[in-house]
Amino acid sequence: MSEAEIPPFRAERRDAAENRQRILNAAVQLFEQYGVEQVSMNQIAVEAQLSPGTLYRRYRNKSELCLDLIKDHVDLLFEDINAYLNQNQANSPVLRLKGVLRLFLAFREKKLQLLTGVEESVSANRSKSRTRGPIYHELHKLLVELYDEMAASGVERTPPDSIFRADMLLTALSSDSYIFQRDIRGYLPETMLEQLYRTFLMVKDE
Repeated sequence: MSEAEIPPFRAERRDAAENRQRILNAAVQLFEQYGVEQVSMNQIAVEAQLSPGTLYRRYRNKSELCLDLIKDHVDLLFEDINAYLNQNQANSPVLRLKGVLRLFLAFREKKLQLLTGVEESVSANRSKSRTRGPIYHELHKLLVELYDEMAASGVERTPPDSIFRADMLLTALSSDSYIFQRDIRGYLPETMLEQLYRTFLMVKDE
């Protein structure tokens, strides 16, 4: 095959990969300097020396960009959660759920800014889509399974609906709630874990 016959998509894919890396590098630099909330997509395009159109073709919003930045860490988080659940199958669903919360709270503290960026952008677009992000859905699925197991085990006399309960727990775990409890109320992550445990995992009828 002559040089003229080489399909052009290879160069395009290479350019796309280079642009992606330039975008991510620019985003990290700006996020570290100003914080995720204060940085706009246009600022990222300027820093990456790309047109806004090129940026938006790759990422529709800041949520997608933040998710790309932390996706490897998210994958590791869920690998750790699944490994923990497999290693502790003999424990009660209450204790396993508490272990899942501990792992997620540690992850939230470590990746707080990027998770906040993901959640804020999803929230800003929710009026149109009425959807949640992939991290929410994956956690929700895990929580519902554990709550269903708790209900089947009879540890609570009249347990709440598992889907509703998981939604309320994830609302309490959101960035806004976490930052408020940590920075305004003064709770440490371990204290928050205990309060979440008492609120969402030890509910009993009087």
